[in-house]
Amino acid sequence: MEVSEYLKYRKDLLEESKDEDGFTSEPSFISLVLPSMFEAKLIDSEDYNESYYKYDSEKIKINGYLVNESGERLQLFILNEESINITETDKDLKISQKSYYDSQFNRATKFLNKAIKRHFDDEIQDSSPVKALVSQISSSHGIDQFDVIEIFLISATATVSTRANISQPKRLEFDDDVLKISFAKNNQQIQKEILIIKRLIDLNFLYSVLISQGNREPLTIDFKSNFTEKIELIKAADEENFESYLCVLPAKVLSDLYKKHSSRLLEKNVRSFLQFRGVNQGIRETIRVNPEKFIAYNNGITITSTGKEIEEANGKIYLKSLTDFQIVNGGQTTASIYFTNKDGFNIDKVKVMAKINVAKNVSEENLDDLISKISQYSNSQSKVSNVDLRSRNPQLTKLKTLSESIITPTGRKWFFEKSKGDFNTKLRIAGSAKSRIEKEFPKQNRFSKEELGKYFTAWGDQPYIVKKGGEKVFRHFIEELGGEGNDKKAVDINRNFFETLVAKIILFRDLEKIYGQGKNSMGQIRSAVIPYSISILYKYFDGSKGDKAFDLYKIWNSEGLSNDLTQYMTNLMQLTNELIRKYSQSDDLGEYSKKRELWDDISTSKEIAEFLNTEDSKSIFEKYSLSKKELEKKLKANSKNKEVNFKLLKDNINIHCKTSEFYKKINSLLWENLTDNERTKISNIIALIQQRDNLTSDLISFEESLIQKIRMDQPEIFDKINYEENKLLEDTFNYIMRKYNSSINKSENIVTSFERIGAIAKQKGTKYESVFSEIGKTLNEGFSPTTKQIYYASYYVSTINNINRQCFTM
Repeated sequence: MEVSEYLKYRKDLLEESKDEDGFTSEPSFISLVLPSMFEAKLIDSEDYNESYYKYDSEKIKINGYLVNESGERLQLFILNEESINITETDKDLKISQKSYYDSQFNRATKFLNKAIKRHFDDEIQDSSPVKALVSQISSSHGIDQFDVIEIFLISATATVSTRANISQPKRLEFDDDVLKISFAKNNQQIQKEILIIKRLIDLNFLYSVLISQGNREPLTIDFKSNFTEKIELIKAADEENFESYLCVLPAKVLSDLYKKHSSRLLEKNVRSFLQFRGVNQGIRETIRVNPEKFIAYNNGITITSTGKEIEEANGKIYLKSLTDFQIVNGGQTTASIYFTNKDGFNIDKVKVMAKINVAKNVSEENLDDLISKISQYSNSQSKVSNVDLRSRNPQLTKLKTLSESIITPTGRKWFFEKSKGDFNTKLRIAGSAKSRIEKEFPKQNRFSKEELGKYFTAWGDQPYIVKKGGEKVFRHFIEELGGEGNDKKAVDINRNFFETLVAKIILFRDLEKIYGQGKNSMGQIRSAVIPYSISILYKYFDGSKGDKAFDLYKIWNSEGLSNDLTQYMTNLMQLTNELIRKYSQSDDLGEYSKKRELWDDISTSKEIAEFLNTEDSKSIFEKYSLSKKELEKKLKANSKNKEVNFKLLKDNINIHCKTSEFYKKINSLLWENLTDNERTKISNIIALIQQRDNLTSDLISFEESLIQKIRMDQPEIFDKINYEENKLLEDTFNYIMRKYNSSINKSENIVTSFERIGAIAKQKGTKYESVFSEIGKTLNEGFSPTTKQIYYASYYVSTINNINRQCFTM
């Protein structure tokens, strides 16, 4: 990988993090980066608590923090502000010395030391955004709670090694530290060691998450170097795609692994430990009374990995290391051992039976399936929700299809990034068309699968789940769609669902703008105030037992909030901001707003009751209310037409627009690295583009894999391909889509609408004018047009474009 690719990505990140005034702030850049850290499973949520503090004379700085889901790990974030300065040169951004990063980490460790020693007590005012963090770190409760403090240095720099003036990417590891501390607990003075972990989040890391499409960073466990006791293995099976080993693990090994890595140990799609803070009483009691019998009473754990290192001695096999280590069954056992040990119980005599499955000769996708099945069949102690959280989840696939099929009343499209890096890859290969794509899909019209969870869930009565963010809210979203575990039917993912979902996105994002960020914001708890305020609105309407429903279509049709609704929600957020402070039972408002108790107190408070009874409220309620019967009638009217799946056509258009020249050059530049089968498939793609014909699903899948492989291994190839995109084909596809959507929105007959276009085309003497009648009939029957029909329709769209250009230049 060339370092220049990292620096190009930095420009994309800076552009993406700009606010409406074109300025990149530290909070906006951190908010952009945290989802990548969540994707890599380094953090449990992308919703961090902003707590900016900087003291230049003492070289101290902190930007924010998180407390992980199981509560024993404090995660601190510090941003290297120089790295997001637009005046920095490429040379400045290439960092080869570890000392550069050490000096940045030191700013956070100095903050930490001052906070623990209570040197901030007289320096920081109660109104300071960092006050809650300092209070937590300096208290006996906080010191007792946190066993690990993890410092993440976010730096938009490329870490390199330089030889003969050639820079190559380099990964830096930073040694863990141990902080020895004494504190009072139950009238006793207790000595404790807190593990300090330092982790660099640089361009190298962020780019690797991007091109891996969000797959987590493999966790390698070195048993030989980190543990004194040898772990003997017994080989139990050796099959085509995996081999299995049995072993006995000392509980101390599992406890230390959990302390070091926390929930990263747990299976990446299920995260099987369901009650992080609860300790299984049976496990605790066995450890307390009969530790030596634990191995007999407990079912043990199941581990998967993609690679192993073993050594043989005296006819025995010993474990050295495992790559991509995951506990797919026994997460509850592992965490319970850790927390039982944390509470003072001795685990020296406790041993755990473990089965290790090492996958071999499997793709990432097949590995996911293998792990999922192992997890599903081996989890007998506690029910694990078997929802598919991956991007290929069928409900997400349906949403992606709808996002490519539906155009808003004002003619805009929304880009749903189902897999990490989809949009960035689209831009990377676009060449001269990059600016057009950015204009077609501005930042405010794009959303990721992770964002979906909070946008969907906020329109409900569980804002505390939205505040938790991360997998908690995303899993809730997927389970709601599938009707999982609540005896509800699966949600019908159709046009109605998509349009109201976009209305919820618009509402949430507009409130984010109103609340603001940084110095000019309404307060410091935006990520709590917004879902709480939306939930109050929901509770009055859809969540009430009455006949009221909120007309989300008013937001969909106008693609924004009206002035009166904007002012109303501003007032509601200001009140909610005050109530979170008033009813919180903790100074740490960000963390306490994750508790249901706060929502119960606020939603039933006299302040909210009085607000909902004001004249402004009555006016808004009257304007945006419709009866649930009216809503049902509206939804049925919108569902009259057969749903058309445009995915195959859209995929074809994306490939045809690149033209055969693009693939000819790919074929030429990669010739020596391609197999005969790959060359044949590229030739087939070229031939079908030249014939203006549909590609098969197999060829489309191959093309996607090929582009992704180039993106990962040789992205510089894209810079060597100069081609003229077939913009007319894209324009024609969009034209057909607009006319189709307009017919549905206006409840017009689709066949008649397209016959009308054909009649106009005939008047203008356009070739193939009859194709519009064919397209209308096809769409009316619920099917997508063919690629060839889009080519034929492009003759008329070309005429329209020429007329528009002439009018524009007159």
